[in-house]
Amino acid sequence: MDTARGNTGTWTARARNAALVVLGWVALLWVLEAVDTATGHALDDYGVVGRDPETLPGVVTGSFLHFGFDHVASNSVPLLVLGFVIALSGIRHFLAVSALVILADGLGTWLVSPSDSMTLGASGVVYGFFGYLLVRGFVERKVLGVLVAVAVGAYWGGTFLLGLLPLDPTISWQGHLCGMVGGVATGLLFRRPDHRRPALAA
Repeated sequence: MDTARGNTGTWTARARNAALVVLGWVALLWVLEAVDTATGHALDDYGVVGRDPETLPGVVTGSFLHFGFDHVASNSVPLLVLGFVIALSGIRHFLAVSALVILADGLGTWLVSPSDSMTLGASGVVYGFFGYLLVRGFVERKVLGVLVAVAVGAYWGGTFLLGLLPLDPTISWQGHLCGMVGGVATGLLFRRPDHRRPALAA
């Protein structure tokens, strides 16, 4: 087999699988919002209310639900782009990163958000993906990873930093912050060991 051709085929298959998974996720968000609208926004009850034990399931479900189609649309593009970049490392890797970010964002939001507010939306996951990509390249010391981190930071950095500030009472900066922290922690957790360094016995 031609090695270059085989590598190209592998990369193409990986990119296709990454695109399908992320497109499927975003499509699910739109379907759920359509169901929510058709049922008189019955799904909006499955979000996160700070420190309310009854809303603990919202730690997971809240990341898949939104307050209207405009809300879904605002999260779709960054979720597609950032999710696709992460999924290029493998579907299982992407699912593991996503699960950790969702749990960290959901639990963190449940702990620190106001008790009189309902938090919904995938923006915490978007911030988690952003934080993950920012640290992954530098932690693994790979040129491509560093370039991705720089590109992501340059394009979205200013917007994302503003989202971490309590500027708008209708936007959960707590969810954004918890998602970012979860993403950074996940990037550090999934650090790959440097096998080029010799193992030394004490």
